[in-house]
Amino acid sequence: MASELEISSTFIPALYKPAALLPIARHRLSLLYLVETYPVTIVVGQTGSGKTTQLPQYLDQAGWCADGKAIAVTQPRRVAATTVAARVAEEMRCKLGEEVGYSIRFEDVTSASTRIKFLTDGMLLREVLVDPLLSRYSIIMVDEAHERSLSTDILLGILKKIMKRRPDLRIVVSSATLQAEDFLKFFAGEQFQGDGEAGELGGSIGRIISLEGRMYPVDILYLENPAEDYVERAVKTVFDIHLQEGDGDILVFLTGREEIETTIQLITERAATLHPKTPALLPLPLYSGLTTDQQMYVFEPAPENTRKVIVSTNIAEASVTINGIVYVVDCGFAKLRAYNPSTGIETLTAVPISKAAAVQRAGRAGRTKPGKCFRLYTQQAYEKLPDATVPEIQRSNLAPVIMQLKALGIDNIVRFDFLTAPPADLVIRAFELLYSLGAVDDYAKLTNPLGVRMAELALDPMLAKVLLSARSFNCLSEILSIAAMISLQGSIWVQHEGDKKSVESSRRKFAVEEGDHLTYLNVYQAFVTKGKKDPKWCRDNLLNYRSMQRAVSIRTQLKRYLERFGYQVDETLSGRHGTADLARPAEQIQRCLTTGYFAHAAKMQPDGTFKTVSGGLTLHAHPTSLMFVRARHCQCLPP
Repeated sequence: MASELEISSTFIPALYKPAALLPIARHRLSLLYLVETYPVTIVVGQTGSGKTTQLPQYLDQAGWCADGKAIAVTQPRRVAATTVAARVAEEMRCKLGEEVGYSIRFEDVTSASTRIKFLTDGMLLREVLVDPLLSRYSIIMVDEAHERSLSTDILLGILKKIMKRRPDLRIVVSSATLQAEDFLKFFAGEQFQGDGEAGELGGSIGRIISLEGRMYPVDILYLENPAEDYVERAVKTVFDIHLQEGDGDILVFLTGREEIETTIQLITERAATLHPKTPALLPLPLYSGLTTDQQMYVFEPAPENTRKVIVSTNIAEASVTINGIVYVVDCGFAKLRAYNPSTGIETLTAVPISKAAAVQRAGRAGRTKPGKCFRLYTQQAYEKLPDATVPEIQRSNLAPVIMQLKALGIDNIVRFDFLTAPPADLVIRAFELLYSLGAVDDYAKLTNPLGVRMAELALDPMLAKVLLSARSFNCLSEILSIAAMISLQGSIWVQHEGDKKSVESSRRKFAVEEGDHLTYLNVYQAFVTKGKKDPKWCRDNLLNYRSMQRAVSIRTQLKRYLERFGYQVDETLSGRHGTADLARPAEQIQRCLTTGYFAHAAKMQPDGTFKTVSGGLTLHAHPTSLMFVRARHCQCLPP
């Protein structure tokens, strides 16, 4: 239905559906039968079917958690793991962390009594290091497997190996229709009957069961002409919906934090000019850099006479379901990581989404009443989109994955059973990097103790090497703090009413000419000495208080790892000095950083750009980096 986003006033109200009326409810007995009978069950369920929240409860009630066993449900993103766990705990009327819990990187909310555990796929992979057969679980459900995250693909390969050793283990894979047969074929192997009847494709290994899709129709509307600025067009569409459509919250898909903050600022400014009797708009951000608590705001009901506008990255495409969404505004782009093995550089670039992702986005509407999806691109553009997104394993730095597989005892990476084989050049480059870091030897085996310890740390291999080298540079305490700050993934600073200048001014208070890493150290030390018990100090300095608390928690956990390795962390000098003076010479810290990041060395040029030492590639500093400010002030020299 192509139109210039004409807004119709027709709207049919409907009530929220209780769990008993979700589409999955009528398939309960069939699901339980398949899980009991076959090692693998592929569940095809579109948005709103209830598979993520209800299926684990069905299995628990059927006795799969008897004898102290538990059910693991993996998610590709931490926000999905935390929010779904909270929802299921609420439905089961138990405290989060007791019968139902979650485990994400550097945060574990479980107990000995936990029966249903939601966790990121990466965290379950880490559990395999300690328990190679995942013996504490009776069922492992891999949710949103069609997203084909790097960890999901590796996990599926590991589960296929475990399945041969544990006939009692049951594997449930949740997938979009597009790839259901691919997953079954992967697990069934030679038993897969491609020319057999649909119900018998998996032989004795498994079956596919399809749940009905969403409960209400969703109208799809396209632009007649391409939008010059999809951020501006998204804001305009939000107000068109607000002023011309009926009740219902709005979900806007954009590509990243900067676009989201700009959009929220524009909505806030324009909402202030609306007629006083017009219902209010409450714009809320949703992206992975937010803390768990901040992400939970989007699930709270809007105040009376207020419409929520959730502005999100593709994080909201997955199993996270936000009640009340009736309208979706889709910009048609998403940021994807792509690794270039020839340069060793990973980029995060906005690219057109796939048809499968567009369908997922539209599916966010229509859960509670008829919905509408406004696509900010033409129907012709949609037809040209690829059917599915390229799996991460074919476009990522594989060094962390290969190191993890080596730690699991899988020495022959080439013969590992990948769902989709990675390109040879990515594998070669990963081994070259690990070898240069000292993590693998001439025979491509993990070195001991360095490589083994690097694999145990939940860090990028380069950062892990830096952390394990810090003792010899007498700066272990400082590097611990820097590693914790890096692990926050850029969520340290908060925007103050859209005022970017105030953020830059706040950064300058902590900035040192040696760069971002030592600035992070200054911020951490200042927080520990002044802001740890004073949220107001963080507000005054535009620092994210909860993120800084999380940095303290991450540092504590990393310190425990090091102490287990026999490292003694000397904290006596740390934090004594103010932000103007580092506790130990900055040069020692910089030298230590080069032990892991030597491949990223670059020289600043007279024009403010950077040229890599290896390869001579021209780079530009990211706007969030202090190097960006320095580069801006560089003067071009005459030729």
